[in-house]
Amino acid sequence: MKTQTYTVLNPAGFHARPTKLFVQKASGFPCKVSVGKGDKKVNGKSSLSMLTLGIEVNDRVTLEVDGEQEDQALAELGEMLTKIYEE
Repeated sequence: MKTQTYTVLNPAGFHARPTKLFVQKASGFPCKVSVGKGDKKVNGKSSLSMLTLGIEVNDRVTLEVDGEQEDQALAELGEMLTKIYEE
């Protein structure tokens, strides 16, 4: 299992579009993906669960991956958490 904390840079936070892209990418990995904010942790492969975190700009979120391809998943998904999306 690998864990890393990231700061969300997207000015609009993690709303529907970035969440959809993140979940699509996460679902492509065979490992378990969890995302946490504060004391809440959710399934990173579920759009609805991700949206319940209410991730906003400058929020610190923890990405946890466990299983096959966890190094690649951590790198690629972590980059998505800090990406600024064109609106």
